[in-house]
Amino acid sequence: MNKKILKSTLVAAAIGFSSLVSAQGLIAIITPSHDNPFFKSEAVGAQQKAEELGYTTLVASHNDDANLQDNLISTAIARKAVAIILDNAGADVTIGALEKAKKAGIPAFLIDREINATGIAVSQIVSNNYQGAQLGGEKFLELMGGEGKYVELLGRESDTNAHVRSQGYHDILDDYPGMEMVAQQTANWSQTEAFTRMESILQVNPDIKGVIAGNDTMALGAEAALKAAGRNDVIVVGFDGSNYVRDSILAGSNIKATVLQPAWDQAQMAVEQAHKYITTGSTGLPEKQLMDCILIDESNASQLETFAMN
Repeated sequence: MNKKILKSTLVAAAIGFSSLVSAQGLIAIITPSHDNPFFKSEAVGAQQKAEELGYTTLVASHNDDANLQDNLISTAIARKAVAIILDNAGADVTIGALEKAKKAGIPAFLIDREINATGIAVSQIVSNNYQGAQLGGEKFLELMGGEGKYVELLGRESDTNAHVRSQGYHDILDDYPGMEMVAQQTANWSQTEAFTRMESILQVNPDIKGVIAGNDTMALGAEAALKAAGRNDVIVVGFDGSNYVRDSILAGSNIKATVLQPAWDQAQMAVEQAHKYITTGSTGLPEKQLMDCILIDESNASQLETFAMN
């Protein structure tokens, strides 16, 4: 497996591969920051499949910056990419950049995050976040014994997934009057922000019993703050299916469960669809495609590796 990720700046994206384009062409792979293992897994999975199929790859991160994303897509257009694989920087702000790519004849294949438009991307392959959040909510309810004070850490407000996951959690938890949410704060998918938020929440609500987070990165930040406060009794549930959270589950730490969204398989599927579209003119599939999520707990965590089940 080729796990060499090029953490590109715009300059690297523009000049780093100028003489390396294969006969098959160049596929641009653009995701949020590779510091997050979920997004790194997307990039690695897509790169591996593209190179396996004979394409040159340009791998870059927009760091959730819409302007940088726009520049990277412009670079892909200038480099005459044959396809763009994208985990986007915002459901609305991405539309204009993809319209430019479509006008230039470059098909786009979205993973993980949808945009608020259809007919611009060829494929939008996303995890069934609502289904996954319901799995996580049900497990959290079970771990909490159906009652107790809890905290919710939300993802980035501009990200549709943050809202869908929260709705999925609450469509389970709100039916149980014994479950009392005492704080709900945005930590922007960030481990550092989740740590800070959790520290502050604990000072005001020392009697919390659980934390449910919109992703694993925030779950890890919450866990670190809980450990620092000596609160090994507080239950944490995440969402993504990272190796770090897997290890916490297996170690019997605060994090007891997560929900796997198959980042690796999703990214590889996007490249396979891009290849089919490039070679035949059609994927043969609808634009919007949902992939179901899988609950990960102590019963199956040992089977999890790099956002995929072995």
